[in-house]
Amino acid sequence: MSGAAPPRQARRETWSSSTGFILAAVGSAVGLGNIWRFPGVAYESGGGAFLVPYLVALLTAGIPILFLDYAIGHRYRGAAPLAYRRMARPAEALGWFQIVLSFVIAVYYAAVIAWSLSYFVFAFDLRWGDDPAGFFTGEYLRVGAPEVSTTIVPAVAIPLVLVWVVVMAIIALGVNRGVQRVNVLFIPLLVLAFVALVARAVTLPGAADGLNALFTPDWGALADPAVWIAAYSQIFFSLSIAFGIMVTYASYQRRKANMTSAGLVVAFANSSFEILAGIGVFATLGFLAHQQATGIDQLEGLSGPILSFVTFPAVISEMPGGALFGAVFFGALVLAGFTSIISILLGVAASVQEKFGLAQRTSAIVVGLVCAVISLALFSTTSGLIALDTVDQWANNVGIVVSAIVMTVLVVWVFRTAPVLRAHLNRVSTFQVGRYWYALIGVLAPVLLGYMLYERVRTLLTEGYEGYPGWYLTVFGWGAIALVVVGALVLTLLPWRRGEDEDFRPWPEFEEERR
Repeated sequence: MSGAAPPRQARRETWSSSTGFILAAVGSAVGLGNIWRFPGVAYESGGGAFLVPYLVALLTAGIPILFLDYAIGHRYRGAAPLAYRRMARPAEALGWFQIVLSFVIAVYYAAVIAWSLSYFVFAFDLRWGDDPAGFFTGEYLRVGAPEVSTTIVPAVAIPLVLVWVVVMAIIALGVNRGVQRVNVLFIPLLVLAFVALVARAVTLPGAADGLNALFTPDWGALADPAVWIAAYSQIFFSLSIAFGIMVTYASYQRRKANMTSAGLVVAFANSSFEILAGIGVFATLGFLAHQQATGIDQLEGLSGPILSFVTFPAVISEMPGGALFGAVFFGALVLAGFTSIISILLGVAASVQEKFGLAQRTSAIVVGLVCAVISLALFSTTSGLIALDTVDQWANNVGIVVSAIVMTVLVVWVFRTAPVLRAHLNRVSTFQVGRYWYALIGVLAPVLLGYMLYERVRTLLTEGYEGYPGWYLTVFGWGAIALVVVGALVLTLLPWRRGEDEDFRPWPEFEEERR
């Protein structure tokens, strides 16, 4: 190992401070799924007892894979395709798989932010009226049959254009002046907004019943393997790991930066926000059950978009001062959505910039325009909700899981770069990673993820999804995965316009590194 200074190479933009990096990484991890997925999963998976497998999953899978992402990005100084290529040339294809998958996710994620932006406005006059479900799917989204619709819904298209304009502007400004500044502003605002929401929610009549429903432990659930899989699934999906985001973010961190300590802060901040969200959501659901003189278990729409855009509007209409509560809630959704989509698009834009030798702003605008056109064409139409639901199901439950399995297997068993990556983390960080890390990322993670993938694919093949026609699932579900695979192969085969820095030397240098 060399203790010399880092080699002088092409100047790469960096975060101005570790705080900026941490806030940006927290912003990526804390997204819409933290608010509408964790509370429902915890409630259905043993209540308070779910926190046991959740914490185990965080320590044995979430943090170890987050460290892996950080190590690859920080050591090899590139967005996912370039970083993987520098680690082992054939691994570039995995990097493009992650980036094309991020592209697909960004295209539909923007639509959810547009819905949140619309509902932020609707909250001031409670525009959804007495039938939030009918308003959301009917008057607002105008949901039709599963089809490839060309009928644009202006109420969705207009805020969606605004979302893409803002995202492109932020990415074009760069890591320091754009992404970091937005997160430094948005993350404290998001936390303050949610603390205010929780403070109001816990004072509502029936709030205690909601919290009891969420946190009363069902210890018998710990004997159910499905509960443990749900915990690992929740941790995995909520930390933004294994699809290029954290690799890209870490590549912009300074050479001498404390990576593992930052990772611990990000991971525990993300989990803390999920628990805060759970308290706020179930205190509010307890109020709704109280108003309807029913039990929590009788309520519908306890997770996903229906929770945010149907159940919560119903609660807001019943609350004193509901308009203000609604504006803060949907404003928080907008903030959480923007910090996440910015991280997703940064990885895509940086990869295109490095591969084709484009200027930073040019890459941001080109990528943003392509995403915006596809996003408007598919998700601002009368079939937008159904298309979004289908693509999201396959991207998250098939695409990201495949990415993580391949990544851990390649790093540990094929290219055998895990010792170098561990040495790198320990060289630059205060929290030292032990040899147990190899077993966590090389054995436990791929085995659990492989089981998750098998179960989900089996279910999708035998039972379909939400009763949608088979041809529709083939086009928008399996078709999305096929697009990611083909896109990754094509982009890998295209030549690097500016080369991939053949003179690049990782720092610090280790004798055991495979060159």
